[in-house]
Amino acid sequence: MALPLSHLPKEIAREVRTRKWLAFLLFAVVSFAVLAAGFLWPYKYSSQVVIYVDDQNIIGTLMEGSAVTTKIDERASTARETLWGRSVLEQIATDPDIYGEGAASAEQAQIEGRVASLRGGISVEARGDNYFNIIYSGSSPMQTFRIAQRLGQVFIEETNRRKRVESRGAYDFIDKQVKSYEEQLAAVETRLQGFLSENTEGTEAEANSRMANLRGQLELAELNKAELTTRMNSLENQIAGVDQTIRQGRTVDVYQERIRAMESQLDELRLRYLDTYPDIVILREQIAELRKQRDQALAGGQPSQDTSLTSESTINPLYQELGGVLSETRADMASLETRIRSLQQLIAQQENRMEIIQANKTEYSELTRDMEVNKQIYDDLLKRREKARVSMHLDIEGQGLNYRINETAQYPLTPDGPKFFMFAIAGLFLGMAAPFGTAAGLLQVDPRVRAREQMEEQTGFPVLMEIPNVRTPFEKRRDRRAKSGIIVCSLIVIVVYVAIAVTSELGIF
Repeated sequence: MALPLSHLPKEIAREVRTRKWLAFLLFAVVSFAVLAAGFLWPYKYSSQVVIYVDDQNIIGTLMEGSAVTTKIDERASTARETLWGRSVLEQIATDPDIYGEGAASAEQAQIEGRVASLRGGISVEARGDNYFNIIYSGSSPMQTFRIAQRLGQVFIEETNRRKRVESRGAYDFIDKQVKSYEEQLAAVETRLQGFLSENTEGTEAEANSRMANLRGQLELAELNKAELTTRMNSLENQIAGVDQTIRQGRTVDVYQERIRAMESQLDELRLRYLDTYPDIVILREQIAELRKQRDQALAGGQPSQDTSLTSESTINPLYQELGGVLSETRADMASLETRIRSLQQLIAQQENRMEIIQANKTEYSELTRDMEVNKQIYDDLLKRREKARVSMHLDIEGQGLNYRINETAQYPLTPDGPKFFMFAIAGLFLGMAAPFGTAAGLLQVDPRVRAREQMEEQTGFPVLMEIPNVRTPFEKRRDRRAKSGIIVCSLIVIVVYVAIAVTSELGIF
């Protein structure tokens, strides 16, 4: 049964008094064990290099849009991955300035051990937007300082090398793609030229334009034919009502008769045509001429009787004129019909040509589409290749995004973590607390009854009286002698302990 907490301090003090020498021995052992741990503790020294990321230089602003500077995201993690790379660690593991002469010729197992140790001691911490720290921790301050210094140098060299390799690889890749598309464009152009040389019908737009032109000409010719047909029918009707010959006397009535006939014909033509119609114009001129001749006859003193002594039969000029116009109209009609037949043949040929063009349209569209797509990609790749060329030269010249060492590595003067004096102080306190802590632990597991409450709780009966512990004078004298001896021994242990700690801290041994 566990001891009640209210009795625990008193019982601890009694147990320590009872076992004084054991408590003193525990105090000495624990104190010197902690001090020895301070001697054997593997102290770590750290040295760091502060890297500045220069991504705001003037070259980036001037070349914006013309070149792409190499970007690095997650700079701290990228730096860690770079430094953990095998090539970087092997450079440091074989550096004679760090590991002495013959470091490069060391055995592979030894180099592997150095690489593992380096990888375990490297850490990278972000420090704002444009700074980060490369930290190395090791057991030797001088070696830690040299490794940290070398890590900063190797990181910048490796980063610049990777930038050049990356930009060069991008340029080579784009250049290879440009040459590939040049070959594809040449092949498509050759196929297109062969297709056009084999199919001379032209394009669909040209065929449609030609067909529309032919149909327009045909419609115009048909309209002209309709007009000529109407004109020819009119002339035939007119010539049917005119005598081929006329009897003309020597009196003025002959002129009047002819004038009345022409005026009658003129009135009929006016019912169907405008005054600008050629036949109407000709009739007007003929009527005017006959009136003039009539007036001249009247002026010459000819009698105006209705009959004359003599008369003669002559060809009717109107019939002759109408016959000539009708012949010309029929000739124009024959010519127009020939033209219409020719246009119809051309339209039939054009329809066959359009069928051929439609049959070749799919292949032609595919060829032109391939050429246009390849041409667009080719033009875009040309621009990108020039940008990649400028970017490659920027990386070669060390422009664009750069890393600079803002703070060089410093020689570590003190180790990281707990110092030796902390172990020394902790050893005294732990040594003093060890006896009391051990006693408290033993009391919690001790089955013996040490308090009245334990007895009452275990038996269920009340305890009426407790017999106190009475010591004899001899026991008191013996206890005082033991106490004095323990105090003297404790002072000796403390003095020795402090002397060892002070001499060690001062570096005397």
